[in-house]
Amino acid sequence: MKLAKLPERTPVKMNIVLAPSLAKRLREYADFYAETYGSREEVAELIPFMLDAFLDGDADFRKNRKVTRDEPKASSS
Repeated sequence: MKLAKLPERTPVKMNIVLAPSLAKRLREYADFYAETYGSREEVAELIPFMLDAFLDGDADFRKNRKVTRDEPKASSS
């Protein structure tokens, strides 16, 4: 079969506590998003995409993940 098995797609709910200043900045970012794209999204809807973009943009993190994935697995004896 040409198509690989699909990855896990069940959302994982996480609760976090934010400093008031960060919560304010996230609301401001949501306002900026609405001004830019003409549609309002809740902060909670934006955060997963913001985190994904942040992780994708971190070159050191990407490099570390590649090294970790390329390391041979230890055999269990």
